Amino acid sequence: MEVLRSAAAVRCFVEQFRQNSGDRAVGLVPTMGALHQGHRSLIERSRPQDGLVIVSIFVNPLQFTPGEDLDRYPRTLDADLALCEAAGVDGVFVPTVESLGVGEGEVTQVVPPSPMASVLCGASRPGHFTGVATIVTKLLNIVQPDRAYFGQKDAQQVAILKTLAAHLNIPVELVICPIVREENGLALSSRNQYLSDSERHTALALFKALRAAQERFAAGDRDSTALITVAKTMLAEEDIALDYLELVHPDTLKPLDSVDSVGLLAIAATVGPARLIDNVILRNRQPIIAIDGPAGAGKSTVTRQVARELGLIFLDTGAMYRSVTWLALHEGKNPSDRLALADLVSQAQIQLSAPGAGETAEAKVNITYQGQTHDVTQAIRTAAVTASVSAVAAHQEVRRSLVTQQQAMGLKGGLVAEGRDIGTHVFPDAEVKIFLTATPAERARRRQADLKARNQPSPDLGTLEAEIQTRDSLDSSRAIAPLRKADDAWELVTDGMTIDQVVAAIKSRYPESTN
Repeated sequence: MEVLRSAAAVRCFVEQFRQNSGDRAVGLVPTMGALHQGHRSLIERSRPQDGLVIVSIFVNPLQFTPGEDLDRYPRTLDADLALCEAAGVDGVFVPTVESLGVGEGEVTQVVPPSPMASVLCGASRPGHFTGVATIVTKLLNIVQPDRAYFGQKDAQQVAILKTLAAHLNIPVELVICPIVREENGLALSSRNQYLSDSERHTALALFKALRAAQERFAAGDRDSTALITVAKTMLAEEDIALDYLELVHPDTLKPLDSVDSVGLLAIAATVGPARLIDNVILRNRQPIIAIDGPAGAGKSTVTRQVARELGLIFLDTGAMYRSVTWLALHEGKNPSDRLALADLVSQAQIQLSAPGAGETAEAKVNITYQGQTHDVTQAIRTAAVTASVSAVAAHQEVRRSLVTQQQAMGLKGGLVAEGRDIGTHVFPDAEVKIFLTATPAERARRRQADLKARNQPSPDLGTLEAEIQTRDSLDSSRAIAPLRKADDAWELVTDGMTIDQVVAAIKSRYPESTN
């Protein structure tokens, strides 16, 4: 593990990696040090899918307002470096204020939209998010990562940084990871070090208040006032100085009167010497089923049948890539022309509709481009499209655009999707996550039977099993969409099971209230 002290060293480190790594990605985990298991969870999210993992440690003076704890903020560099090395980090960037250009004198700053930066924490910490945005932008410019990892505990920061990246056209994927809690529910924070044992017990009231509101929401109450009232009731007798307890939209941070689709219930309070924050996401939608797993596990067949039996939309990601391929051919574009496809897909919008009663689970597929909508349900199954879809799907720009569209389709829920990273990347908040798999030997047996049924040449089982293991290794180490089981996914090994048995097992995980 390298410890890097300057921007020049970081750039050299990343450049050397990119020259020798093919298309493997670079991941960045920005921190202020005093690392704990929450930070480690970000590193562990990056490690399997990024060829180079860099952690930055910088106590940012720009995000502390007068009278806050800049001088006493925990600084534990030796312990932080030990945690990073144990977690498999490749490089730790430990800049000084001078090397980041925020020492003496005027500093060029990045100012987020005021309606986002002046609410919640921003109301009592003026200038805080300008400081955050400035330093994060600097780090992104220096490292130029493919992915940057942040924790959901800092929900307002997450919303602002997503907006920042979009508004400034920064080519980075922001990966938001779940809050890590102690066994009793207290959200991990570097500032928890300030708390005495009794204060730590008191601080649990924040989580209990959010959980009470979450239970009220699950019981069907969508009203903001009612949810906030039940949360405040849990705080009434605690020695806590409440800063805010508000229900807002998680992307815009605008206050909500009720939760129509999704809401962020956020709290900030001072307990003893520590200012603590926490939050929960409240979703009002039909559940999403995310099915991931290796090639040859039967995901496509199972997913279609699950969609049909539960009356869900089958989010046919393959059909989406085929739609873009059809459009490229229709517009006379070379499917291998990355520039042309990047421009094309940025102007295209795909619509999938659920099948009617008694129909198969094949969705109707429309694609809209430059004001014209085309029904391509049948056209995308032609030999010409099949021959070119792999070239189109290989373009990063196509994938990024389609993932964004898939996530938009999932806002109202009620769909099932399969792939390699549906539960880890496309729908990390899916209510039902399945990792559908089978042993290499079982998948080899199925593959051989399928080839024989189609009267095609069939290698021996040993050869097929070796090919499957090689494919699994390649899929797990891809720079784009690597195969990985989500931490909260249910692993279903299907050896010896029929399709109907697998479907029944998945349906049993679907919330009964929606059946």
